[in-house]
Amino acid sequence: MNLVDVVRKYSRISPSALAFIEVRPVTGTREETTWAQFDESTDRLARALIDRGAQIGSKIFLLGRNSLRWLEAYFAILKTGAWAVPLNFRFTDQDIRHCAQVAEPFTFIYDREYEGRIEGLHAELTTVKHYVAIGTDTSGVQSLEQLIKETAPSTVHVPFSDDDECALYFTSGTTGAPKPVLLCHKNLMGVALTEASNHNFVDTDRFLMMPPLYHLAIGHLLGGMLAGACSVLLTEQISPQYIVETIARERVSSVFLLVPWTADLLDALDRKLIKKEEYDLSCWQEVFMGAQPIPPSLVHRLKGYFPDMKYETTYGLSESSGPGVIHLGVHNERKVGAIGKPGLLWDARIVDTEGKDVPRGGVGEVILRGAGVMKEYYRNPGLTAQVIRDGWLYTGDLGRFDEEGFIYLADRKKDLVISGGENVYPVEVEEVIRRHQKVHDVAVIGTPDERLGEIVTAVIQAKSGEALQEEEMKHFCEANLPRYKRPRRFIFADVPRNPAGKIEKPKLRERYGK
Repeated sequence: MNLVDVVRKYSRISPSALAFIEVRPVTGTREETTWAQFDESTDRLARALIDRGAQIGSKIFLLGRNSLRWLEAYFAILKTGAWAVPLNFRFTDQDIRHCAQVAEPFTFIYDREYEGRIEGLHAELTTVKHYVAIGTDTSGVQSLEQLIKETAPSTVHVPFSDDDECALYFTSGTTGAPKPVLLCHKNLMGVALTEASNHNFVDTDRFLMMPPLYHLAIGHLLGGMLAGACSVLLTEQISPQYIVETIARERVSSVFLLVPWTADLLDALDRKLIKKEEYDLSCWQEVFMGAQPIPPSLVHRLKGYFPDMKYETTYGLSESSGPGVIHLGVHNERKVGAIGKPGLLWDARIVDTEGKDVPRGGVGEVILRGAGVMKEYYRNPGLTAQVIRDGWLYTGDLGRFDEEGFIYLADRKKDLVISGGENVYPVEVEEVIRRHQKVHDVAVIGTPDERLGEIVTAVIQAKSGEALQEEEMKHFCEANLPRYKRPRRFIFADVPRNPAGKIEKPKLRERYGK
């Protein structure tokens, strides 16, 4: 069974049930589609793409913000047997050129807001034979909506196997240039199975999907799909008010929050900008967080406002087909701070630099084995061999097992700070600094020092309306951190994060590491 089969199944057994809802709070618009409607629209688009030459192995670029049209394009591509190649809408022209050189796309589907940029790249995108724009107001480029409308309904049956490639995802580039992660149908089905199991999704659930769909956080949505649940896409703008309003209005039961969204929501609640009692949030049963180490203090603050809320931590990466590889479990809140234990279909180990298991409690690299391990970095066998060894995916994340088998992340190998011969894990320092009542966000990096090699440097973003001074933070760190972990340099500035919520530490090191 694959994701195309899932759509067909619910179209058959629950044709009138809602599959997706798109909410645009800025413009006040809303659109919904049933399973039967979604199956038909993706069949029509798949047929239109096939008529234009799409076939098994064709690569189709997909550039756009979250929308029902984006989802229709994604699943239509899967139905053709081609590869969906979602692009980060924040990619530069150079990034798009790089992706095109690697993937050699046959068709390019994009939101009309990017039309001017894409037109400027036509001469360099030599493999692209067809352009399709999402949005009807276009300049001579056929629209996706028109393709769906003009193509007669007919069920598309393209034979492909679980081992056939179906998606090429370019990583976000926070650890270097975007890398092409090649996935098969079984990989996407694996993440759907894992997420459906982790969150106990049922067909009556409504899941609020806010992370960008081009990112493999789409695995959360796929898990809900597998159970026949309805996913609500919050688009245009994400703010604490819009999150709470959408949960209440659409009767959302489960929400995935990134750390910055959670911090913004809590700050709004603290400052009485949002009054919880003004909304009916009785439908909201579960919140889960991921994409980076989750500060326990943030979870405790959230539970202070929502004491009956089930909480879950999820861990994964693009090379594992997305989230859920390791998860905390809603009954393990006493272990908040851990990422948890391996999920369904997954195993995990923690190893030293020679690939040998470290003693329990010791820090080593987290490695994974399971159904979601990518096939390869496309056209890069050397890099693939570095991260997949004997079937195990080497994540680059440092962690440890506790006495009960829960995994705690220490940090990224590349983010480790070695100061005067001492290993300092930035995540530990960030968690302490985040407890300061005036701190909104924090990133800890290593910056060069002639004597110590590196020093611990804290980039701190104060809460709105608050002012922070270096002496104040020094005294706080002296009271809460051992000497070797204390930042020797404080920088008060915004903390940059990518759309997946991860701190962009390479940018900070480039900016402040000179």
